[in-house]
Amino acid sequence: MASQAPASRDDWDSHWENYADSAVQNPAQQMRHAFIARLLRESGGAAPEARILDIGSGQGDLLQKLDRLLPDASLLGFELSAKGVAISEGKVPRASFVVADLFRPPPQLETYLGWATHAVCSEVLEHVDDPTLFLKAAGKYLSIGAELIVTIPAGPMSAFDRHIGHRQHFNRPMVEAMLQQAGYSPERVYATGFPFFNFYRLLVIAGGERLARDVEAESKGIVTAMAGKLMKLFGTLFRANMQDSRFGWQLIAVARKVSP
Repeated sequence: MASQAPASRDDWDSHWENYADSAVQNPAQQMRHAFIARLLRESGGAAPEARILDIGSGQGDLLQKLDRLLPDASLLGFELSAKGVAISEGKVPRASFVVADLFRPPPQLETYLGWATHAVCSEVLEHVDDPTLFLKAAGKYLSIGAELIVTIPAGPMSAFDRHIGHRQHFNRPMVEAMLQQAGYSPERVYATGFPFFNFYRLLVIAGGERLARDVEAESKGIVTAMAGKLMKLFGTLFRANMQDSRFGWQLIAVARKVSP
């Protein structure tokens, strides 16, 4: 991910130190990853020649899932946080991970120019000041015609969202325009998550700063109502969400790389 803002809200080593365990349990992340895996299977991501790049790979949860579901594909993660990469390497030994700021790419990224046949950028763009420029920078590592899957939040922002560095949330026209300006051809934008993900988000909004304290407490072994039992409940409820609805607060876009 990009380092374009003060460390107070973009200290990703500290982020994964505090939130790694909570992210694994997060039903919203599980919902997104299941959707992404389905889209990749439908577009040839299971083939031996598939090369899948996770842009902003965090602590490796998505590539860990894809390692099980798409065992023949090559897997690569770019992540700003050295802590996130260290956790990821322990989870997915066969994948490659690079500590990388795409606006200041390290020399080893040259190996991967035009590499990916498929790429994912999940819950990253809300954290950067210029998401269009970020997608342009990421596009250097995709082959022409490569599929890009983007997940990005819609709906209102919560105090917890701001606490973890969200700059903005999005809607379908914003996502489509952003992709086009960055050199991609949008194929489909899903607005998923209605009604139960939306309700979950409303609880996050209502939780405010208390939720940030609760999730940090859980990372230290103190299980709270929101971070524990409710997460498990919503993991079940999310299976009944609508795949696409104008009311959904989780956007998932599928696009193709069309320009260098």
